[in-house]
Amino acid sequence: MAAKVLLDANIVLDFLLKRKDYEDVRKVMILVVEKKITAFISASILHIVSYWLTKSYGSAKSKDLLLLFLSDVKIIDANHEIVNVALNSQIDDIEDALQYYTAIHYRMDFFISRDRKFQEQALTVLPVRNVSEFLKLFS
Repeated sequence: MAAKVLLDANIVLDFLLKRKDYEDVRKVMILVVEKKITAFISASILHIVSYWLTKSYGSAKSKDLLLLFLSDVKIIDANHEIVNVALNSQIDDIEDALQYYTAIHYRMDFFISRDRKFQEQALTVLPVRNVSEFLKLFS
């Protein structure tokens, strides 16, 4: 069974906006397309990404990019219980806590993010890796 991976907003933006880590994130997306891993984002990550895409590309192109992206990536979301657990956690950044505990609830194997502070706050049950660390595990 393919590893389940939650992609943080910064990773999705690197890919869709072709930012500095684009080439490495593209390798992760190739693993997704080849069904070697299964990628997920939360609905709130979709909100964040759509805002920045629309600022850069306009609404029509952003919708096309998101529809193409979502043909390979699944959406998950937090419920009331997950939000309560996240807000009572030791993770300082609320958005990170919401994403992280959503990922735990859906039994993700990895969380990919560029946020170093977030990586340090991760629990052993769900490692937070940057893209290059993650790729070393799957190459």
